[in-house]
Amino acid sequence: MASPMPAGSFLDSLRAEGLTVVEVGDWARHNRNHKGPWGPVHGVMIHHTVTSGGERTVEICRDGYSGLPGPLCHGVITKDGTVHLVGYGRANHAGLGDDDVLRAVIAEKALPPDNEADTDGNRHFYGFECENLGDGADPWPEAQLEAIEKAAAAVCQHHGWTERSVIGHLEWQPGKVDPRGFTMAWLRERIRDRLK
Repeated sequence: MASPMPAGSFLDSLRAEGLTVVEVGDWARHNRNHKGPWGPVHGVMIHHTVTSGGERTVEICRDGYSGLPGPLCHGVITKDGTVHLVGYGRANHAGLGDDDVLRAVIAEKALPPDNEADTDGNRHFYGFECENLGDGADPWPEAQLEAIEKAAAAVCQHHGWTERSVIGHLEWQPGKVDPRGFTMAWLRERIRDRLK
């Protein structure tokens, strides 16, 4: 069981990994906490945005859209590898997912297939939205992939988690495909090496 780190510690952890971090507006107080608790936190969830253009992507992730109010994550990782902080606290990113997957994340064991959506993921995961069309063709620049790796590792380092605490949205909620264009096994291997 882990309490979410204070917003200032989140910012410091990301910068300590050498990331370029942009604070967007009142990100540290922008959240959906009135809809339910945030925490205990158990892991980091990676997404793709199905958008292009960094400025537009950050705006959508901060403000949300009709039917899904923002913030839609905690940090937006744009193609250039910059992490834009858009919210902190409960965010509309994970949605309902599989309780068996959550138990595996907590135990840091291999993930079972996600076959149900019965557990509130917005409560339990830090979320990073990564600018990409998610069509399998839109490239993932190395600067962006390295930033995803560093951001996830920064959170894991703070909480004493291993790479097994980092999952993709597609591993949490049936029907989701994100992130598309690399495998989570590949990303976890990179995070594991960084945490050594």
